Amino acid sequence: MTEPCTMFTKILIANRGEIACRVIATCRRLGIATVAVYSDADRTARHVRLADEAIAIGPAPAAESYLRADVILEAARRSGAQAIHPGYGFLSENSAFAEACAAAGVVFIGPPASAIRAMGDKSAAKALMQQAGVPLTPGYHGDDQDPQFLRGQADAIGYPVLIKASAGGGGKGMRRVDDSAAFIEALASCQREARSAFGNDHVLVEKYVLRPRHIEIQVFGDGHGNVVHLFERDCSVQRRHQKVLEEAPAPGMTAERRAAMGKAAVDAARAVGYVGAGTVEFIASPDGDFYFMEMNTRLQVEHPVTEFITGTDLVAWQLRVAAGQPLPKRQDELAISGHALEARLYAEDADKGFLPSIGTLRHLRLPQESAHVRVDTGVEQGDTITPFYDPMIAKLIVWDVDRDAALRRMQQALADCQVVGVTTNAGFLRRLVCTDSFAQAKLDTALIEREQDALAAPAAGEAALWTLAAIGAVVTTARAAVDARDPRSPWQAQDGWRIGASASRLLPLQQGERQHSLRVQTQPGGWQVQRDAEPAQQVSGRFADGQLDVALDGQRWRVGVQRDDGQVYLFTAQGQQRFSVHDPVGESEQATADAGSLLAPMPGRIVATLVEPGSKVSRGTPLVVLEAMKMEHTLAAPADGTVHGYRAKAGEQVGDGAVLVDFEAV
Repeated sequence: MTEPCTMFTKILIANRGEIACRVIATCRRLGIATVAVYSDADRTARHVRLADEAIAIGPAPAAESYLRADVILEAARRSGAQAIHPGYGFLSENSAFAEACAAAGVVFIGPPASAIRAMGDKSAAKALMQQAGVPLTPGYHGDDQDPQFLRGQADAIGYPVLIKASAGGGGKGMRRVDDSAAFIEALASCQREARSAFGNDHVLVEKYVLRPRHIEIQVFGDGHGNVVHLFERDCSVQRRHQKVLEEAPAPGMTAERRAAMGKAAVDAARAVGYVGAGTVEFIASPDGDFYFMEMNTRLQVEHPVTEFITGTDLVAWQLRVAAGQPLPKRQDELAISGHALEARLYAEDADKGFLPSIGTLRHLRLPQESAHVRVDTGVEQGDTITPFYDPMIAKLIVWDVDRDAALRRMQQALADCQVVGVTTNAGFLRRLVCTDSFAQAKLDTALIEREQDALAAPAAGEAALWTLAAIGAVVTTARAAVDARDPRSPWQAQDGWRIGASASRLLPLQQGERQHSLRVQTQPGGWQVQRDAEPAQQVSGRFADGQLDVALDGQRWRVGVQRDDGQVYLFTAQGQQRFSVHDPVGESEQATADAGSLLAPMPGRIVATLVEPGSKVSRGTPLVVLEAMKMEHTLAAPADGTVHGYRAKAGEQVGDGAVLVDFEAV
């Protein structure tokens, strides 16, 4: 059923990726036309394809496109859009942009500029919250930014402390410091990152609450003086202060604590005259106390879990409130139903410090959507993950009647993800939701560190997986050959038939440090597979539509199979497995080419070189700080050895695979 929206007939979405696509979905349901904006890198992006209109706004770097308020306002004028939805990130919390919208006669779908400004500076916001009676974490929130003064404040507060960019968000510009000796270096790194991400290196220092939970309250206000909260989300599972898993409601939340946190959040919103969607974030200690951390004056990435448990469309609420309508529901009309979980599927390598992965999505299969499963994505198969923006592929959101049932659905949703072309965190996420700590809701922000052993990727697949990988390599090669030729010709058949016998293939496979040679012979109804000198085994089954369905070792296996550039991918119920078709000559040449160097794992900008040329270092010694995707990544020595020199200086841009350090291992 289409819901009326009395003011807007067309809006412009000043964002990209999955949030732009998500806003378009609600607008389409409400009968509102949408205008997308795009950079050169996003010319063929999914949000551009979905919108009713699309306008180019500049080069790939965000500073030259998505952060150009003047260009976006000109696009709104040209298109006749009556309002601008900023999504999250980019200009969503920019008070000057909100004011510019008002001056241009375009409605900003967000809070008043005064509220953004009040909450945008964390130090000023803390002072305001103190006046409103909202509990605060002990810390220093003043203007004196002298490093030695700040270290003195940290010493007085007591370690551990958290250095936090005053204008920050999204985990950028934040560092935990455990002792005074490490403070100055951590402060410098924090300020560099804050300056790059927000153009402001002002920081505050707070007591780091041990074993804290990160609990946030969704609030909503309208222009008629109404403010409600839509309960809480638990966002405790984090790495580098960035959220990984979110859920609603928070496990173990009592009615009394929920009421107290909801009241504090509503008080915070009222204190700044808040209108629209916002989130008040709290740190909760194990003893039940909670402290105001910050307020995000926008829609959050994790808003779908709140939508699932409350049966609301928060983007529709945003549009109504921005159109001058009152909130659709009063506080007493809101209730929690069931449990929802969200996982963020990223193009990143969990085994290499979560370094972003870039490339083309040559194969992409995400879970089937249903009443229990939702997928928010900004990409499709064939799209490219570039180094210019956040490397999110999709958000997987599940709902069920209780947490245990929702957890089972999340495990299945993660197992259903198939991605080839970039490395993803899907396997890491699946191991994460299966840990004892998460399954039993023993949640705090150190959960990932605590479960490191359980989260480590398996060293290599079990014996059956090597057999499946070898069969997969044969059948996918055959399928590609058939696809490339005339499949009707008997001369193009790739079934291994030969006069007198079927052909066999010898496949040297490698996974991690392990290698095996497997010989595969195609037979009627299956294959014969021999691994190394072991006895050959008969495997019955079939391959169709990218799925290998076989009987092996008394067990039925149904796995997805893809092959790409010498890699064979198996997608099993336990997660993704990747095997390399071993090429000793090629790998030897590559090893020779790469010897004595440290390579850039992705395109980026050199921030700092950390040791002097001629220095002898041990394995793991930090050598270079590389900034990519607005985050700093420290690259370490791959072995004990000597640093002879650097190929790039601080401030220089480098490409993926560029030699950064001339290094001699010993």
